[in-house]
Amino acid sequence: MFSNWTISRRLIAGFGLAGLTLLLIALISYRNADNLIENDGWVEHTQRVRTALADFLSQVKDGETGQRGYLITGTDEYLAPYQAALATIGATLDELRSLTSDNPRQQKRLAAIAAATDTKLAELKETIDLRRSQGFDAATKMVTTDRGKVTMDKIRALVAEADQEEADLLKQRGDEARASANSTMAIILWGGLAGSIAVGLIAWFIIATLSRQIGSAVAMVQSSSSELQTTANQQATGAKEQATATAEISTTINELLATSRQIAESAQRVAQNAEQTAGAARAGIGTVDLTHESITGIRRQVDQIVAHMLELGRKSQEIGGVLDIVLELAEQTNILAINATIEAAGAGESGKRFAVVADEIRKLADRVGGSAKQIRALIDDVRSAVNTTVMATETGSKAVDAGTRQFADVAAGFKQISGLVQTTTEAAREIELSTKQQSSAVEQVNVAIGSVAQASTEMETSVRQTLQTVSQLAALSTDLLRIIQPHMAI
Repeated sequence: MFSNWTISRRLIAGFGLAGLTLLLIALISYRNADNLIENDGWVEHTQRVRTALADFLSQVKDGETGQRGYLITGTDEYLAPYQAALATIGATLDELRSLTSDNPRQQKRLAAIAAATDTKLAELKETIDLRRSQGFDAATKMVTTDRGKVTMDKIRALVAEADQEEADLLKQRGDEARASANSTMAIILWGGLAGSIAVGLIAWFIIATLSRQIGSAVAMVQSSSSELQTTANQQATGAKEQATATAEISTTINELLATSRQIAESAQRVAQNAEQTAGAARAGIGTVDLTHESITGIRRQVDQIVAHMLELGRKSQEIGGVLDIVLELAEQTNILAINATIEAAGAGESGKRFAVVADEIRKLADRVGGSAKQIRALIDDVRSAVNTTVMATETGSKAVDAGTRQFADVAAGFKQISGLVQTTTEAAREIELSTKQQSSAVEQVNVAIGSVAQASTEMETSVRQTLQTVSQLAALSTDLLRIIQPHMAI
């Protein structure tokens, strides 16, 4: 259970236990100190009681002293101690009653002392009055009865008992004070020692457990960082290979774009030649009705048509060669797109974007291949039409040599040429349109490849940063392991 605690919880528990120990020692010490203070107050209280008892006995003695002085001398000046005693004895007894209000035994003694004191004071007053009224002998006779001595001895005995009880209380409280002081010192000494040992053990236990767990965690971090570093290296290598492949694809696409533009230019020239041929055919149809002199011009036109048809056939062959290149490029692009899709799938999340682009490239390659096949079919039609036109032109030339009887056949041949040239023109226009679409598609592929190249560059940069971060993480984990467990540091 303790191993599942967090670091803060462990520290709080450890310092809380240490604080609780110190708090317990402080509370016990505070209680003992409070007892000492309270006991010191009671000691002072006992001292006041004893002082008051001594003052009371001294006052009674002063009263007796004044009485004796007056009995001997008969002078009122000797009564000053007696009169002072009368003024203070009552207040002293009240003070004693107040001070010993919590002690029933002392209250009982004070009652006896007060009664004896009243008797003593009455005896003193009686002897003083006898001295005034009847003289020395009568007062002396009263004194010799020992009534005053017995009362005074009783007062002394009662005061001595009260003082002895206070002395016993004083001794008891002194013993309690010493015991409390010794207990406080022992608690402070041994409690502090025990608290220090407990704090040391708690600190050692927390440090040991934290070092062990943190060491295990750091070892796992080191292992993970090593695996992550290996993966990052592989990703960096893959990113470089992907960037290289992207560059090759971009070069191929540029070449395909240039080829597509050449095909478009050739198709445009074919269309122009076909239109020129159609115009010549229409002119030939008009001149069929002319005279024999026009037949020579027609022959020249036919020769020119034959030359154009041959040129058209040659250009058709060139277009076929270009189409072979386009088909080969489309197949290579398709293969590269499939490989790029496989590489993107291996790259995980980082390759999703490239996989989409590669898929678009594959689709464009399929479209280019389809368009190239359509162009090939049209070129085949053009070749067939050119061959037919050449054969028809040769037949027309022979018909011209045979004579004007074949003008009708020549006219029919020219009509056939006109239709075939129209078909050739339409085919050339379709070739031109398809080639323009192909050029547009190739340009889009080129833009997409540029985006892929940029993404590859960004991915390579990201992988390098990841590799750098992993290296820093490995270094930090090693430093942390060296801090908490120097003997296990790598």
